Amino acid sequence: MTADFDTAEPYRLNPAVALRPESFGALAYHFGNRRLTFLKAPELVELVRDLGRHPTAGAALTHVPEERREACRRALASLAATDMIIPWRGGTGVQP
Repeated sequence: MTADFDTAEPYRLNPAVALRPESFGALAYHFGNRRLTFLKAPELVELVRDLGRHPTAGAALTHVPEERREACRRALASLAATDMIIPWRGGTGVQP
């Protein structure tokens, strides 16, 4: 699942996904495939929300505390595999 996730590429939250804040983090609901995902860490929620503002996923991960980066990278890989986040070819570092 994680082999296809390249942190050197830009990603963003899929426009078909809504995030609902919760006390534990957030619920992510994909309106296209009806998948519901729990984001169980506040730093992961912030990372996913801001992902499209960075030129690469790796650049976005530098804003996560170092001890949590690998867990967040694995979470991003899982979110990419389920279409919650998508590759973004905008290239400007500013999400449309």
